[in-house]
Amino acid sequence: MKTPIVKYNDKFLDRLSWFMKIGGMTLWPYIILRERYNSTKYWKKRAARIINHESIHIKQQEELLVLPFYILYITEWFIKLFFYGRKSYYNISFEREAYDNDDNLSYLSKRKKYAWIKRIF
Repeated sequence: MKTPIVKYNDKFLDRLSWFMKIGGMTLWPYIILRERYNSTKYWKKRAARIINHESIHIKQQEELLVLPFYILYITEWFIKLFFYGRKSYYNISFEREAYDNDDNLSYLSKRKKYAWIKRIF
């Protein structure tokens, strides 16, 4: 996989943080992280896991040709909101795949296409 395009911007993330504090997010083809993740060795080491998590989302977005990813993401979140309430975000299949594998930095090289599907239910 090619190296993702990483940007650091606290103001942008703060504007999108309506429900929870966002440490990073993917807007294909960019990964946007908090500025602290580009400061010291400590934070840069922690950023590797977040970049891996967000890189999994980039792969998911590419598989679905980007726009359908966002439509499915929001639809699944909305449906799961009725079952999980505030924890619906963590039960979205895309997030489940990313959280299950964000500490495995070699995951993307071994990942099967559409691996998120088995996590829908």
